[in-house]
Amino acid sequence: MIVSNMDTLKEIKVANPEAKDAFMKILVGPDQGWADYVMREFELGAGGFSPKHVHDWPHINYIIEGLGELQVGDAVHEIKAGGYAYVPPGIVHQFRNMGEGRLKFICIVPKEGHK
Repeated sequence: MIVSNMDTLKEIKVANPEAKDAFMKILVGPDQGWADYVMREFELGAGGFSPKHVHDWPHINYIIEGLGELQVGDAVHEIKAGGYAYVPPGIVHQFRNMGEGRLKFICIVPKEGHK
């Protein structure tokens, strides 16, 4: 069992050179007892983005704060606080912050998807 707060977690810079002003915090995963999945919080600074990428696993997202875009395949969707998305495996996708503040979202992936 774990009960904690975001303020206690280490922020990790997304090291991919195709990302800009992107940071991650690991909330719950195998180290906390959730053997098969990892729940992370991502933060993108103003003008920031995740790398445009594709992989063999799905992920589930919940938007906590901010305004942005989620590209899935050829479609671009506006995202904002309270929104959510399921990104299936095998489809190119990217998150982009389109607001002036931070874009924060939860991302849940199978443990093989957490790097």
